[in-house]
Amino acid sequence: MKNTRIKPITLIAGILVFLQFSCNKLVDLKPINEISDASYWNTPDQFKLAANEFYTYLTSFAQVLYDPTPTASVAGSPHSDIRADFVGQRTPYSNGSYSLLATDVNWNNSYSRLRAINYLLEKAATYPGQADITQYVAEAKFFRAYVYFDLLQQFGGVPIVTKSLSVDSPELQTPRNSRDEVVDLIVKDLEEAIAALPLESAITAANKGRVSKGAAQSFLARVGLYEGTWQKYRNNSARANPLLDKAIANSNTVITSAQYELFAPVALGDSALKYLFILENEKSNPASIGKSANREYILSNRYDYTLRQIRQNVTHTWFGSSLTRKFANQFLSQDGLPIEKSPLFRGYGTTRSEYQNRDNRMRYTMAIDSSYYWDNENPGARSTWLSDAADRASGRGRFNSTVNTVTGYANQKWGTERRLNDNEEGYDWPVIRLAEVYLIYAEATYERNGSISDADLDKSLNRVRNRVNKTMPKLSNAFATANGLDIRTEIRRERNVELFLEGFRIDDLKRWKTAEVEMPQPLLGIRWKGTPFERRWVVNGTSPYPLDAEGNLIFESGRQWSEKNYLLPIPTQQIQLNPQLTQNSGW
Repeated sequence: MKNTRIKPITLIAGILVFLQFSCNKLVDLKPINEISDASYWNTPDQFKLAANEFYTYLTSFAQVLYDPTPTASVAGSPHSDIRADFVGQRTPYSNGSYSLLATDVNWNNSYSRLRAINYLLEKAATYPGQADITQYVAEAKFFRAYVYFDLLQQFGGVPIVTKSLSVDSPELQTPRNSRDEVVDLIVKDLEEAIAALPLESAITAANKGRVSKGAAQSFLARVGLYEGTWQKYRNNSARANPLLDKAIANSNTVITSAQYELFAPVALGDSALKYLFILENEKSNPASIGKSANREYILSNRYDYTLRQIRQNVTHTWFGSSLTRKFANQFLSQDGLPIEKSPLFRGYGTTRSEYQNRDNRMRYTMAIDSSYYWDNENPGARSTWLSDAADRASGRGRFNSTVNTVTGYANQKWGTERRLNDNEEGYDWPVIRLAEVYLIYAEATYERNGSISDADLDKSLNRVRNRVNKTMPKLSNAFATANGLDIRTEIRRERNVELFLEGFRIDDLKRWKTAEVEMPQPLLGIRWKGTPFERRWVVNGTSPYPLDAEGNLIFESGRQWSEKNYLLPIPTQQIQLNPQLTQNSGW
């Protein structure tokens, strides 16, 4: 390299992750951007400090719950649920009207990150005490795979760079690598990382939050399922099957490792899943349970009310935000049947009737009309946590879905109930959690074999479903046959419900190759015609939006999806800088 000084690295957020739990000699080191190569890379602690930067690459609230309009300096959020069909927002990415960008901050950031990762790996290769830095080399390989998977999901095949480059490196003028080559590198890096990373139980308290063996195995399972189904639904079973095998093997290893468990404190009962997502060490739930009770998060982007607040107005952005009828219809009735098949479904006679006898996750994910609710305001936050008269008096009162939403369906996931100022939430972001691993195992098994045994359903999907639905019938082959259910549909339903607003929906539709069917469908709201909403929610004497044949509000129509939308376009400026790059098809 021409420059002997290390690339400037932003460490603040990464260091804070670990300062929550420890105070060690790392904080006595000079800022890394003030240290030359001659005085750096001489101790394991220096490699550890450099690796800390990589933790700032982890997915965060800002990258999933928001989707700003991309500009030359602002990154969009390619995995945001806002870009799919369960959230009631109109955006160019959800309705297919977006166009080419000259620059893409996500592309630029990814290659800056890869340079930092590759630089550490190069320095590690010449370090005399290899055994002392094994973990940090493994972390670097994990994060290189993490960054390349993000690029793969967005753009498909991209240039592979495995060393730090200078401005005149010939690699800057090479063609894109194939999709298969990118996936092969991801798998290779992850498998090498897995071999060297410690089990979760072997990570000391001072180092909790670092990547574990289980995290790398879980991420490899995610990659295997994603790319395995991507290839399967594009008629490439020879490529798909080995990847699905990796997804099955790695998810099974995590499941059987006994390193993690679903968050289900008895004291929280059916509300466990609600409070999992807003868990803080300050009182944030009726049982005063803190973060130490959460063994479900296998890898998380860690926040803290005192040391590292989220600094996004999560509660006010998402409590009461609009959802769609399609999402509401995903929730089963308590007899384990979809609403169109279940005699327990109570229809739309009142503003609350469709929520009755449903999967308990519905009433803890969605805000139900006329129910009492709390937020972070004063007054507005909870006082006694008993849902008693005093608690209700301190809250926001009854929720009005015609005032607070544009579709009549509303969200409550990610909204705190404890008193704090805006932007001060301190709950963790689940980069990978055990429930996802269970669902990966179920789906990969079914997609690989065309079937799944009841035993495999019981060790995976049914654990997720029955966590807060103790009396709901398990999904079994006999139950599916007797009720005319499709196992694949039910497996996908579980992902839709369980992983909602965690950054999966649009990528799932792409890998299943169903986006061309699902995404052009109108975004519908509540049943307006013939319900109390018709009397209560009117604009100039009529419905606020057009109605479909069943009397449902049509929030948005005319949505589009074409084959080119399965991948984002390569930024045109990158093609100008490197004419060897080719644009994605259709762009």
